[in-house]
Amino acid sequence: MNWIRHKIDQIKEPFEPGNKLQKYRPAINALDTFLFVPDHTTQKGAHIRDAVDLKRTMITVVLALIPALLFGMWNAGYQHYTQLGENPAIFEAILHGAYKIVPMIVVSYGVGLGLEFAFAIMRGHEVNEGYLVTGLLIPMIMPVDIPLWMVALSVIFAVLIGKEAFGGTGMNILNPALTARAFAFFAYPTYMSGNKIWVSEASNVDSISGETILGSLAANKEITYNTAEMFTGIIPGSISETSTLCIAVGALILILTKVGSWRIILSGIIGAAVMGMIFNALNIEGNGLTNFPWYQHIIVGGFAFGIVFMATDPVSGAQTTRGKWIYGFLIGLFGIMIRVFNPAYPEGIMLSILLLNVFAPTIDHYVIQGNVKKRQKRLQMKTVKTA
Repeated sequence: MNWIRHKIDQIKEPFEPGNKLQKYRPAINALDTFLFVPDHTTQKGAHIRDAVDLKRTMITVVLALIPALLFGMWNAGYQHYTQLGENPAIFEAILHGAYKIVPMIVVSYGVGLGLEFAFAIMRGHEVNEGYLVTGLLIPMIMPVDIPLWMVALSVIFAVLIGKEAFGGTGMNILNPALTARAFAFFAYPTYMSGNKIWVSEASNVDSISGETILGSLAANKEITYNTAEMFTGIIPGSISETSTLCIAVGALILILTKVGSWRIILSGIIGAAVMGMIFNALNIEGNGLTNFPWYQHIIVGGFAFGIVFMATDPVSGAQTTRGKWIYGFLIGLFGIMIRVFNPAYPEGIMLSILLLNVFAPTIDHYVIQGNVKKRQKRLQMKTVKTA
């Protein structure tokens, strides 16, 4: 590794302060810190001495996303070949899925990192590693047939409006990946409605679309998938949202490494279960989603992926311990409520998380104020007793 270190030091020389290319120093430093541990430490302000930095936190989340991503590639290829009446090999299905998905990832990282580098150079600060996760999340929550230029526009909107407008990484109030999906949904609803999903493309047809489970239920149609298929994810859906099993593996990684909050995940599941049970008890006629078993609500659509990888975002989520319980519970509750009451868009987790992103600071505020009042009462009690 020493020769790599030496080579990077040589490349960095023209970018050092006082040289001609010093303006572009943040861009070359990003390559350095991506390959090696930064050789600088915090010099002022409150800080915690810890071996874990932002880069390692982001890499941990990326590793947690890999199982769902690989399964999403396989499932895209599998849905393609089964619609054509063929039984593909595992590698064949993954290869076909990668043919559609990898370009989306390349576009997301290319456009997003380009904007990140541009803002870093313009503002004169180092490139933050936050987009390592966002750049992978955005294509993973998109339909596999969305045009690449729509992905690029969604990324631009997410970085400019959802992130840089608030000051960059750590300052945004909304989850950037969900901001990108929300932009695509409202700007191009026919591609993001959730009712149809691309599953095949052949020489004799342009495309074959299969309805998702939620789309079928919203239209009061019968579904042919069982609970096991829903849990494993062998169903049509957005790229990496179908397999609750793979998402659970990612959740375990986040929880064991203490990167993701288990309180938000657990309370979100409880909130969704409560709302699902309420709708099951009401048994409303003419709406297939109300009669859909509550436990199946949790394992279909984007709920599991959203609650694990989006709701646990440490920047846009609640920060206090009690606030995390409230925050997660309301996300699950509103997610299922929106899903059932809005048949035009039978998936509510995106809107639910974005809504609670806005109210997360308010939740933390009242939790803190509640603790302050309790301590004041406790102090008054002690003062009265001593008097």
